[in-house]
Amino acid sequence: MNGSVAYRTIQKRGLHIGLLPAMAAAVDETTPITLDHDLDVLPEVGRQLTVSRLADLVDDLAARLWAAGVRPDEHIVVHKKANADVWVLACAASRIGAVPVLLAPSLDAVTVGALLQRVDRPNLLTDEHKLDVLGELPLPELTKQVIIVSGARPGTVSLGALAGAPRVKPVVRPIDEAAVITHTSGTTGVAKLVVHTPRTQGLRLKPQWRLLSLMRKREKVAINIPFVHSRNVAAMALALLKEMPVLLMNESAPETVAELFLENRPGLVEALPNSLMAWENLAADPRKPFASVKYFSSTFDAIHPGTMSRLLKSSQRKGALFFQIYGQSEVGPAVGRAYLRRSAHKANGRCVGWRMPVGSAKVRVVSRDGSPADGQNPGRIQVAWPALAKTYFGEQERYDSNRDGDWWGTGDVGYFTRFGCLHMLDRQVDMIDGVRSSLEIEDLVLAELPELSELVVVHGPDAEAVPVVCTHGDRPLDPGRWRAAVADFPQLADPVQIPEAELPRTGTLKVQRLALADRLKDKRKGRE
Repeated sequence: MNGSVAYRTIQKRGLHIGLLPAMAAAVDETTPITLDHDLDVLPEVGRQLTVSRLADLVDDLAARLWAAGVRPDEHIVVHKKANADVWVLACAASRIGAVPVLLAPSLDAVTVGALLQRVDRPNLLTDEHKLDVLGELPLPELTKQVIIVSGARPGTVSLGALAGAPRVKPVVRPIDEAAVITHTSGTTGVAKLVVHTPRTQGLRLKPQWRLLSLMRKREKVAINIPFVHSRNVAAMALALLKEMPVLLMNESAPETVAELFLENRPGLVEALPNSLMAWENLAADPRKPFASVKYFSSTFDAIHPGTMSRLLKSSQRKGALFFQIYGQSEVGPAVGRAYLRRSAHKANGRCVGWRMPVGSAKVRVVSRDGSPADGQNPGRIQVAWPALAKTYFGEQERYDSNRDGDWWGTGDVGYFTRFGCLHMLDRQVDMIDGVRSSLEIEDLVLAELPELSELVVVHGPDAEAVPVVCTHGDRPLDPGRWRAAVADFPQLADPVQIPEAELPRTGTLKVQRLALADRLKDKRKGRE
């Protein structure tokens, strides 16, 4: 089997992550996978794997889960500290026909308890550390059983004690039934559980399979995105079926990332926008950790043009490109565009991309007041295609309320330019009276003030537009430089500077704007 045959099979039968490692091994069993950390569930395995070794580990862990009593159609919530074994264990659960529900390690105990209750007594797969964090929850009432990846705790089943369990035949779930459940980032309240099917997961590979097909040679791929995110499912599938060596990363501290890139020399890097922002100062590192990178990719939020420009200029590869894809967990990739080294700094950060080829997502902008949507009157961005998530688990009514026939409301507002570029201006819930686009202001001011590490414009206590700023090293903001940079935005209130560590973030490092706005209100109440 070659990669193209495997891809066509997935397009017909869906992406079953429990079968993916074995399928990738059939394409090329020697494809290497490098980890920057040890697996919690199998630390003895080490950090250098091949795809065939990965397939065997998934088969082994599937056998252990079966021995623990997990059965087809059952839900198994995976909630443990961040580690690549989250994805490996999800593959193992899928291999026996169970439905993995992936919860970010950053979720607090109250939220985890609410989601366990919504899933209705699932199996819980966790670790001893998280068991301590969840100690206040009545786990015997909320779960069918608790399984830990290693060690021993009263009232739990340990996968470590089930080594050598008899292997079992894989169970293939129906193409339109739940295969994997992930959750939204939680920027606007309690996370929603997003249901993905084999069909929807497979179809989401289309746009980037075509993109990767343009690459002339195999390049090592560095992947640094949350292991619980639906994007990780697609990223790993694409890399392994394309026979690309993978550097699967858990570390994100800039100095550690520099060492990893110098040692592994990736040709393609996929990471969160905020991670790339944190790494952009490495562009000045004399060791040139980005020298080998020809392709940068980010598929979550829009990214600031200055960040893209600095990263591209730090590459020593001819024709280096930055690929940005706009989408969300519910819709997958919607629009995209590529940036070049010579022009990225001049790009409009609100232009998130153009419609993709036939067979990809359809995108439209719906007027909010009957007038045509444009830059002064942005409309609601909607997406339609068969790869839309099937539902919100346990919240069908909430899911249905966001659909208009085949069209899904992203919750973003924007417009199409006459050249066909989709401009995304703001989340609907984050719009501020008198401000055309908070995100646009952030792009422009960040470009003017390189000393800023983050800028977020949010609703103030009196509904005014308050810029919350963070600086590199938490150094004091220069008032004069600030006033000059925001001279064109008189609607902004005085800036509020806080340490970057105090920004409330989601599991994908997005700033929780509503939570940040609430903190400003609480702070003023405290003064009163």
